[in-house]
Amino acid sequence: MKTVMVGDREVPVLGQGTWNMGDSAGQRAAEVATLRRGIELGMTLIDTAEMYGSGRSESLVGKAIKGLRDQVQLVSKVLPSNASTKGTMRACDASLKRLGVEALDLYLLHWRGRFSVGETVAGFERLLKQGKIKAWGVSNFDVDDMEELFRVPGGDGCQVNQVLYNPEHRGIEFDLLPWCAGHGVTVMAYSPVGQGGRLLASPALKAVGRKHGASPAQAALAWCLRQPVVATPKASSIAHVEENAAAVELNLDDEDLAEIDRVFPDPKRKQGLDML
Repeated sequence: MKTVMVGDREVPVLGQGTWNMGDSAGQRAAEVATLRRGIELGMTLIDTAEMYGSGRSESLVGKAIKGLRDQVQLVSKVLPSNASTKGTMRACDASLKRLGVEALDLYLLHWRGRFSVGETVAGFERLLKQGKIKAWGVSNFDVDDMEELFRVPGGDGCQVNQVLYNPEHRGIEFDLLPWCAGHGVTVMAYSPVGQGGRLLASPALKAVGRKHGASPAQAALAWCLRQPVVATPKASSIAHVEENAAAVELNLDDEDLAEIDRVFPDPKRKQGLDML
C-alpha cells in the first residue's frame, strides 16, 4: 500500500470509512469481516466518529480491530456540540471505551460549532499530554478556518484536515489543498466516490474505467489519489473493499484526466467548501 506522511508518521493513502456502519445488527458480522479484510489489504487507517450511529460505528470498529490494534491507525471525531475543552476530553474517553483501546492515532473536530477553536485545541493538547491521542486535526475547515486555527496558541499542531473531495466536489484544489500543503497539513478525502451513485454513473468515469479494465469507482479513487491525500471510502462487502484496494494500482494518464476534466472542470476561482 502506498503511503503519505501525517506529521512524522506514514499512513496508507487508502483507508476505510465507516459512515452508516454498525447501524444494522444483521449486517454486523459482514461489516466486521469487511473491515478486517481491508486491514489485510493494507487499508489500515480506519475512520470513524462518535456521531456515526451515535457510537455504534465506533463499537463495530472496536470489534473489528480486536487483536489487531498494533496494525491499525484509528481516527475518530468529536462533535462540535461536545467540543469545549472539558467536553472534548469527555468525548474522547467515551470513544476510547467504545473502541476498546487506550489511545487514538488521530482525533478530529468534526466541524465548527459554538465553541471556539481555542477551547477545542486546549482539549486536544491535554489529551496529547495524557497519551490518549497521538495527533489531532480538524474536518470541514476552509482556508479562513485554517488561518484562524493557526492563530490560536497550539493551533499549528493540526496535522489533518478531512474534507469532501471527489470529481464532483473539487473546489479545494483552488486554495485549500495548496494552503494545507504549504502548512504541513495532510488532507483526508471523505466520500471520494460520492454518495448515492450519481458520480459513478458519469460516462467519463465509466469510459476511463473501461479503458483500464476498472470500475468507475476505481477510476474515481485513482483520480483522487493523484493528489497527495488520504482517501477513506466505505465498503459494504469483502468484494467491495477488495475493489477499493485495487484502485491504488490504477494510474490515470493525461488523456484520462482530460476526459474527467471535461465533465468535471477544475476550479478557476474560490468556491465555498462543500460538505455532506
